[in-house]
Amino acid sequence: MPQAAIASRRMRTAAPEGVREHPHPHIVPNLFGIPFGIAGLADVWAVARPVLDTPPAVANALYLLSALVWLVVLAAYLRQGPRRLTADLRDRTAGPFASLAVITPLLVSSDLGDYALGAAQVLVAVFLGLTFALGGWLTGQWIAGDYSLDAAHPAYFLPTVAGGLVGAFAAAYVQMHALAEFSFGIGAVAWLLLGSFTLQRLFFRPTLPAALVPTLAIQVAPPAVAGVAYFFMSPGATGAIGEGLAGYAVLMAVVQLRLIPLYARLRFSVATWAFTFSYAGAATDAVLWITAKNPPGAALCTAAVTALITLFITAITVRTVIALARRQLLPAGQPSGQAA
Repeated sequence: MPQAAIASRRMRTAAPEGVREHPHPHIVPNLFGIPFGIAGLADVWAVARPVLDTPPAVANALYLLSALVWLVVLAAYLRQGPRRLTADLRDRTAGPFASLAVITPLLVSSDLGDYALGAAQVLVAVFLGLTFALGGWLTGQWIAGDYSLDAAHPAYFLPTVAGGLVGAFAAAYVQMHALAEFSFGIGAVAWLLLGSFTLQRLFFRPTLPAALVPTLAIQVAPPAVAGVAYFFMSPGATGAIGEGLAGYAVLMAVVQLRLIPLYARLRFSVATWAFTFSYAGAATDAVLWITAKNPPGAALCTAAVTALITLFITAITVRTVIALARRQLLPAGQPSGQAA
């Protein structure tokens, strides 16, 4: 090849001056949605156990898997350095997903309550404190930042709504009832406030980018997770509050049916994991209602709900492993610098 052609090719492929190439893939915050979704599936198996008479090892294995995946993702994410973390927290799209880094271990820690209540209470209190701190910081960032309404998406529920409601369930499960009520109040009020402008954005502004369309599944999570938390805060309670939460959860489930044509056009990506915890939360709520009402065929209904959500999340897990093996899951490392 002539030297001039070689030089020309090098000029075309070289990085611009002042830009550093990153050979490693970019570990995005919504990767924490993977262990979060697995923990949600563990919740389904945990609440279905009294009806199906399954061994506790099934749910425990899923909680353990969630913890291991969380550790791997956390290590890979922190390896990118504090600048990446700071940038993600300030990012109007990625910021809310970072909260899953502390909400996931909060949920998993509650499972220890059956075996080591004191240790579980300490872990739940620590991670709930971190959840509140990060949720408060992100709320302040959204107030101080120069964002438009079009920047909003349903993942804005995660830091305070999901954090508060999951925290309420976790605290109630480990017998910290005052803390559970405190956390439930944060989650419920944040849901009312954030839900109003989130629906306004979805109703009256341009549609979400394809990469954020899976976050529409998060709309079903607040009423479902609030219902789960309420069950554990007031065991067996199916009064006006519980029935009201269940009614809104059913409405949001019907909304999901209408969105299936949108979902069918999506390509698989890390964002697909937004479906997992949302639908697992709805399944957990459904199993609790079946258990409370004990209708004819309760065991069959519980088995059907558990099997469907397990198959759904298993399919996403298998597809994730395939994409990871093919190096198609993670976005390529992006160059840094002014030119980028």
